[in-house]
Amino acid sequence: MLTLALLATLLACVAAIPLGRVLGRGAGLPLALPLLIGAGLLVTAYDGVDEPVDEVWSWMPTLGVDLALRLDGLALVFALLVLVIGGAILVYASRYLGRGTQSRFYLLMTLFAAAMTLLVLSDDLVVMFVAWEITTLCSFFLISRSGPHAHEPAVRTLLVTVAGGLSLLAAVTTMIATTGTSRLSEVLRDPVWTQDGTFTTTVAVLLAVAAFTKSAQFPFQAWLPDSMVAITPVSAYLHAAAMVKAGIYLLLRFSPVLSGVPIWSWLLIFSGLVTALIGAAGAMRRHDLKELLAYSTISQLGLLVAAIGVGTEAALTAAVVHTIAHALFKATLFMLVGVIDHEAGTRDLRELARMRIRMPVTTGATALAAASMAGVPLLLGFVSKESLLDAFLGAPGPGWVPVVITLAAAATSVLTFAYSARFVLGAAGRGTGRPEIDHPSTTRPTTTSPTRPTTTDPSSAPAASLRSSPTEVHDGDPVFLAPPVLGALATLVLGLAPFLLDTLASAGASGSTGAGLDVHLALWHGLTPALGVSAGIISLGVVLVLTRARVDRLLEPLAFPFSGLDVVDALRRGTISFGGSIGRLTSPMSPRRHLAIPAASLALIAGWMLLRTDELPAQVGDPTRPLDWVLVALVAAGVVAAVRARSRISAVVVTGLAGFTISLWFVVLGAADVALTQLLVEILTVCVMVLLLRRLPENFRRSPLRKRVPAAVVAAAAGLATFAGVFVLTGRREPSSASTYYLTEGESITGGANIVNTILVDFRALDTLGELTVLGVAGLVVAVVVRSRRLTPSRPSPIDPRSPIADPRENTVFVRTVARVVGPLAVILSAVLLLRGHHEPGGGFIAALVGGSGFALLYLAAPADSKAPIRWPYLLLTGLGIMVGAGSGLAGYLDGSFLAPLSTDILGYHLMSSLVFDIGVYLAVLGLVLASFNLLGRPTTQTGPGTPTAQTGPTDAAPRREHAIPTDTEEAR
Repeated sequence: MLTLALLATLLACVAAIPLGRVLGRGAGLPLALPLLIGAGLLVTAYDGVDEPVDEVWSWMPTLGVDLALRLDGLALVFALLVLVIGGAILVYASRYLGRGTQSRFYLLMTLFAAAMTLLVLSDDLVVMFVAWEITTLCSFFLISRSGPHAHEPAVRTLLVTVAGGLSLLAAVTTMIATTGTSRLSEVLRDPVWTQDGTFTTTVAVLLAVAAFTKSAQFPFQAWLPDSMVAITPVSAYLHAAAMVKAGIYLLLRFSPVLSGVPIWSWLLIFSGLVTALIGAAGAMRRHDLKELLAYSTISQLGLLVAAIGVGTEAALTAAVVHTIAHALFKATLFMLVGVIDHEAGTRDLRELARMRIRMPVTTGATALAAASMAGVPLLLGFVSKESLLDAFLGAPGPGWVPVVITLAAAATSVLTFAYSARFVLGAAGRGTGRPEIDHPSTTRPTTTSPTRPTTTDPSSAPAASLRSSPTEVHDGDPVFLAPPVLGALATLVLGLAPFLLDTLASAGASGSTGAGLDVHLALWHGLTPALGVSAGIISLGVVLVLTRARVDRLLEPLAFPFSGLDVVDALRRGTISFGGSIGRLTSPMSPRRHLAIPAASLALIAGWMLLRTDELPAQVGDPTRPLDWVLVALVAAGVVAAVRARSRISAVVVTGLAGFTISLWFVVLGAADVALTQLLVEILTVCVMVLLLRRLPENFRRSPLRKRVPAAVVAAAAGLATFAGVFVLTGRREPSSASTYYLTEGESITGGANIVNTILVDFRALDTLGELTVLGVAGLVVAVVVRSRRLTPSRPSPIDPRSPIADPRENTVFVRTVARVVGPLAVILSAVLLLRGHHEPGGGFIAALVGGSGFALLYLAAPADSKAPIRWPYLLLTGLGIMVGAGSGLAGYLDGSFLAPLSTDILGYHLMSSLVFDIGVYLAVLGLVLASFNLLGRPTTQTGPGTPTAQTGPTDAAPRREHAIPTDTEEAR
């Protein structure tokens, strides 16, 4: 059932692109169905089961990492929030978004839902971390796609949440290294939590930091209002059921082992209460309804974090109940803000005060949801707020601790009541209560925040410029209103009959405490201290509402001298500056300095090891042969000639001499695969250099003596270190256990006799897949750099135009003639090497280099770039190669794990899945080779006086056009 529920959310991801293209914004309706089906499957799986439900699928068995899913009460609560509220928001988006293709939006939203579902269901720390990071990326892309104004807020959000991800990664690795398992349920049962105080304290701090960044807790709270540039459906999901709730889930998940740990409790209580007060005070100063809700989210999350920090059973139960209530009223309020913005063209309560709001359904739903947020009786928010106050009053510790915590929570709740009323009055067009603001004759104010304009979604400002605000505003489409209205009614029904949540609250509380709890929620508990505190909160809240004009005047001048966003930007600039200063020390723009550091490090390591070595083992026989000295002499001659070379073309020739000699040496040593690889790389390097030489100065610039001497010393030291390493390691060791294993067992395990190839595509296939990805990134970077920068113009040809070899067509007759024969043979030989590589010298990498050499010959035989016969989609080939390699790895799951080798017999021929993987290697390498020739061989044309630009074809002559990304309101319309 758990796997089926997860697959249902993944099905929505797969269907998002085609449905978004066919149905446009209407795709939200069918895409909500898989999420709701997934929720139903989880309820069915948990119903009537006393023990958690487990499902395990093998993923990386050699590392002990599995796709382990576990459904307990806590996971059920959060999974239902993710899927049910996610489905409601997708239905809402089907009327909120603008008409047209919405594939990217729905893909990111459904992927967000899938990642959050995997996060809360995961019983493996590695899988949980992967899902955690996917939610970070989804939020980044969802925020950034809202328009150019959203790029900076998206980057700031990414920086803060990625920092938390690093903290979680440190916690995960610490737990796995200490307990010896990545299974979350086993880690939580390990006795190390009570036996090792250092471990417990370290993990507690790391987990708290990770959760604080995700759930926007002090001092990381600034990113959440900043992310309000995202369109309203994204904001609703981020605040109600995804992203910020991931941090709350993490804290609740580890509460059974960390509750009562002093550092954990004090961190959570202090940060939670400070955040709650900051958020509530910030909400009181906002005029943008959406921004007001953002600050209210910070405040409510702070109360949740403080309750988790208290750590008693009552506090953790209250945190679970308030999490449900908060998700319900916050999703409802955000969707209602979108309705108001969509119909009125603004979210600014000062502008709404100038309109005649005739929206009884919207206003009524807003009043219900906001009253729940304020903790007004008869609503679910009152029930959850009462449970929080009761837990705070019973906090453990000295007598002053519960008093201070309760007073801070009460002060927050008073402000919550006040800004909830501010929200309702503003949505109803009643404004702030200040005549100079509400009076229609006053100047029209801006819709942005008075403290930092970039923190708010400016969609209401473009709306005002696109059309004048209507003088009378009415309710929207029934489908548009249905999700928020149902959410508002649910807060009322569950407030009047809270016992309907008993089963779900009991399950969640049991999962967060580690003990079986039977929770009974009720609207009335008698005359309790918590009820007295609630009465005081409501009374003071009413006073603030009645005097809201004076309160506004008092709060308006209050502002911090700096904001958290300024701190994030300062850290960002400092990090970039520090990275730049470090990068300049090893900048490739100065090869001498770039190579000096690794060369000097090699010499220092060799010297240190030499001092620590007392006596070397005796060599077994004479490891050298007379031919070795001949090869050494050839390499030395090539090195000396390269150092003394004054022209670039001579440097290429003599460097090739050294490279070809190394290839010959590999042949002598019997390493045919390595020799062939080295030889082909040398050939292709020379071919690529031919394309570059005419764009570079003919001769090297002579360096002064003060630069040559240190370079010579470092080079000599590195050479001596290399010699020492070869001398120490040659003939003095027994064969390693790994090499013995490969040689004796490799063929029986993999079915291949070529040990080099079987290591690459079987034993260490994951490494090779990583190298394929690096190749793909390298090809992409080459393409981006070359296309975005002007190529240096070629030097004029030194050949006399009257010379017989001046005409390129006549000059390449011989090469073209040879290419007609050798080119096809190279391609055929390439295919042969690919197919035989598992048993004889060859393989995907060598085969691609041979094929690339054939294409290089065809390219160089062309009389001009425009006549070159190679116009294949090189980046597509590279990407296809990576996809084929990864796809063959996924097929390995049929045998239990990623990249597990599969085999079958077809027509008497034994086929291995490693051949498919090798085809992926072939395509990726061939794509990179073709990218080098197609990009670096381009001519330079003049588009203006003295302005050389690179030209790849007729399509590049067209002017580039930026892709406009719609803003919140533009998308809504």
